[in-house]
Amino acid sequence: MGEDHLIIKCKQDLASEFDMKDLGFLHYFLGLEVWQEENYIILNQGKYTIDILNRFGMMDIKPMSAPMETNLHKLKDAASKSELVDPTLYRQIIGSLMYLVNTWPDIFYATNTLSQFMCKPRKIYLVAVKHIMRYLRGTIGLGLKYDNVEICLHGYSDSDWAGSVVDRKSTSGCCFSFRSAMIAWFSRKQPSVAQSSTKAEYIAALMGAQEAVWSRKLRIKTC
Repeated sequence: MGEDHLIIKCKQDLASEFDMKDLGFLHYFLGLEVWQEENYIILNQGKYTIDILNRFGMMDIKPMSAPMETNLHKLKDAASKSELVDPTLYRQIIGSLMYLVNTWPDIFYATNTLSQFMCKPRKIYLVAVKHIMRYLRGTIGLGLKYDNVEICLHGYSDSDWAGSVVDRKSTSGCCFSFRSAMIAWFSRKQPSVAQSSTKAEYIAALMGAQEAVWSRKLRIKTC
């Protein structure tokens, strides 16, 4: 039984239970844009990005070439000298960015780090958040492109060591690419304090291995 036949049967089964219409290929769903061609598929959130830039009055800002400063994890050190800002505004921007990481994995680490300061946000954190917005302003047209190339899953993991100045925990990062673009990624604090950089890397590798095992259950060929 071919894949096309299974898709048709699935639609028929759904139509027998629910009132539905077949609108053809997916193009837009909850802020996610899908562009499908014969040899590739592109996922993008360009319209959603424009919407949040307009919402927060940042459509005319100067674009940046990177989503974060290199010393972003040291913000806590300078926070005591920075005044408090409107927490509602800060949380609204962070919430918008957290939804945007569905197709923008390169802002995940910065967004994850800045989301840890939503309780009492300060001006220095807001400036860092606006830095991400400035990066988005210059990359609106970018997205994830999946070409019709070799079907193979590649995974990478990394970590810093005691990067958090609050509790000295390390942060693990992991990403998996399928065909020509990433399909899974995360950036999160490790559950315990690593006593060496080697242990921090081992924990990150373990978290990456767990993601790989889950991906293999989807019957994706691993290399």
